[in-house]
Amino acid sequence: MGVTSPLKGQSHSRSLTRKLLPYVLYALLPIAVFRFYFHPFPFPLSTSDQLPHPNQEEIANETPCNYTYGRWVHDKMGPLYNGTTCGTIKEGQNCITHGRPDLGYLYWRWQPSQCNLPRFDPNTFFNLLSNKHIAFVGDSMARNQLESLLCMLATVSYPKLVYKNGEDNKFRRWHFASHNITVSVYWSPFLVKGVEKSKTGPDHNELYVDVVDERWGSDLEHIDMVVLSIGHWFLHPAVYYEGGSVLGCHYCPGLNHTEIGFYDVMRKAIKTALKAIIERKSTDGNGIDVFLTSFSPSHFEGEWDKAGACPKTKPYEEGEKMVEGMDADMRSIAIEEMEAAKVNAKQFKGLRLETLDVTKLSLMRPDGHPGPYMYPFPFANGVQEHVQNDCVHWCLPGPIDTWNQIVLEVIRRWSVVSKR
Repeated sequence: MGVTSPLKGQSHSRSLTRKLLPYVLYALLPIAVFRFYFHPFPFPLSTSDQLPHPNQEEIANETPCNYTYGRWVHDKMGPLYNGTTCGTIKEGQNCITHGRPDLGYLYWRWQPSQCNLPRFDPNTFFNLLSNKHIAFVGDSMARNQLESLLCMLATVSYPKLVYKNGEDNKFRRWHFASHNITVSVYWSPFLVKGVEKSKTGPDHNELYVDVVDERWGSDLEHIDMVVLSIGHWFLHPAVYYEGGSVLGCHYCPGLNHTEIGFYDVMRKAIKTALKAIIERKSTDGNGIDVFLTSFSPSHFEGEWDKAGACPKTKPYEEGEKMVEGMDADMRSIAIEEMEAAKVNAKQFKGLRLETLDVTKLSLMRPDGHPGPYMYPFPFANGVQEHVQNDCVHWCLPGPIDTWNQIVLEVIRRWSVVSKR
């Protein structure tokens, strides 16, 4: 009987492997794509790809990070969740489920110029805010940010909807039983008392700039952290009141009121809201954490109501786009009013205030909006002549998740400083 040489056997084995390898790869590729699309984010990466979480001593000894300046860098990990795993995404921002074909916008992270911004850790958020009530107050950007937070937290603990009221779910509340955390959203697009334009009422908004909106103001005694967000609604026609009299208006031809624009009115609204928070929370003894989100620019190429679109598929590079014009003015108002409020709050214990300055990092993400995918599969029947685009709000998941990353890092630093 002949004996097969070991080397000949190994050669035959290698040859067979080479022949089978392409077929194995072709078989695995669709499986990998399917797995990566629907569960893309838990894959382990090398330690060089993951940002370490600083320990308490490092946080205490560091200069506080300025998250305003930085750049978007490619990130292999992608977001914590996707459109098929989070049940609280507003329909118009569920870009993946609506068929957006390019998913590259999911794989970027904000890298501040002089520090790192760790990945959002839901467990850290739960531990820092156990037994607290967090409220998002403002316009649809506040709601967009709220839904981002809910999606990231839901990867660890399920939020139960415990209250809803108003059309389009403008007033809602969830409860995380695991840590007794309540998260609410209050629709208040001006922060102050206002009457919104409607088909049955005036065709302009009416604002009372010196009176806080009690739809959220009356609940302040039960709120431990509030995130305020306004801006885009001030661009609409409006009549303004102060002290019971007409102050002026913005774009109100035919009403015989003085045109005063909206910048000073927005400033007054922010001032009124922050003053109400400080006065009411300084007397109840419970304290409060306050974030004011700065203006989030839109990215319409063309007029928003005349087929304007946001077709870009990647972030701007550093220096390619500057914060200027209205975006810069709106941002400055938020920062200046928050800094003034900080001075006022220093005389009271338990009040912590911070601007969530997202204007630049948001400006650099023209690829992060729903665009035509605010509706399901907008091109299913071919390219239409006119397709409505949303170039204001953000896809979920998307760049707005970064806003909540920054919120968590500020809270973490506050916690360490307070323990010291």
